[in-house]
Amino acid sequence: MAEAVKTALVVGATGVIGRGLMQHLDGLPDWHAIGVSRRPPAESHSAWSRYLAVDLLDPDDAKAKLGGLSEVTHVFYTAFVDAPDQAAQVAPNLALLRNCLEALDPAAAKLQRVVLVEGTKWYGSHLGPFKTPAKEDDPRCPPPMFYHDQEDFLRGFAEARPWSWCALRPQTVCGFSLGSAMNLMTLIGVYAAIRKHQGLSFAYPGKAAAQRALYQVTDAGLLARGQVWAATAEAAADQAFNLTNGDFFRWQNLWPRLADFFGMDAGPVETQRLTETMADKAPVWDEVVEAHGLQPNALESLAAWPFGDYCLGCDYDVMSSTTKIRQAGFAEVLDSEDMFLRLFAEFREARIIP
Repeated sequence: MAEAVKTALVVGATGVIGRGLMQHLDGLPDWHAIGVSRRPPAESHSAWSRYLAVDLLDPDDAKAKLGGLSEVTHVFYTAFVDAPDQAAQVAPNLALLRNCLEALDPAAAKLQRVVLVEGTKWYGSHLGPFKTPAKEDDPRCPPPMFYHDQEDFLRGFAEARPWSWCALRPQTVCGFSLGSAMNLMTLIGVYAAIRKHQGLSFAYPGKAAAQRALYQVTDAGLLARGQVWAATAEAAADQAFNLTNGDFFRWQNLWPRLADFFGMDAGPVETQRLTETMADKAPVWDEVVEAHGLQPNALESLAAWPFGDYCLGCDYDVMSSTTKIRQAGFAEVLDSEDMFLRLFAEFREARIIP
């Protein structure tokens, strides 16, 4: 007997994580997907056959757009709204999740599970050195941290309802996406192109200690497959899991491979704040776009430099244990260095970077 078709509500569908999930679900015969985000998709693809523009900060708009979706069986929540600091991020990000689930709840008779995407900031990776490898039952980092507030709300909301929840904690999700400035792939690619255009080396912009420290990332495709597992596996119900590529690397070993890809000299460490040094580079990027016939994407849509300062500036190990999710049944892993080269090749082929 054919498996019943499941209907996914993908919240935050145009981000790096959401886009990867939408395209993965589009290739699965037993899934239908409804994408939800504030902004429309930046591309035309069959995955976007159902899309809703919803302002989840407005509970009335959420109710009007989501209140009648009685067919939804699974919610994948990947939305995020930025704010100047961690404290300011709590209220709006909690409101996004609450407004979404409260709007959907009256019609959600078929809902089976809500999958929430968090991250290693749960453990304090943004605050400085933390216990590594981080495990799911480690203590929470000191507040404020909106992941904690969201999971507490989700746990409480699910208690009186027949569906279950699951939380996934990836680190620095990398994938093919446009219009998502918090994407390390486009950020590094743009940084390399600007430096090369100016006749400079592909110098590592973080501190020397950051180049030596262990780091980890999560491929968006791998995360999408993990999200589907988290939504359907019995072992995932009411649990939180770390989910990364499963390996670790040091930028000092990866950086020369990236330099070769871009046809550049890796150069020495050149510690800088990208937020400052790249602030006036929009005209240079426009020159790069014209010189190489690239798609006319604005610099600010491809690179969030504060995000780059964080990812490339951690001068301490960023490591999560993925033992729990492997033992529960999702054991897929990827080589992170190969992932970088594959994704950069995709961006080059699409004429996003030269």
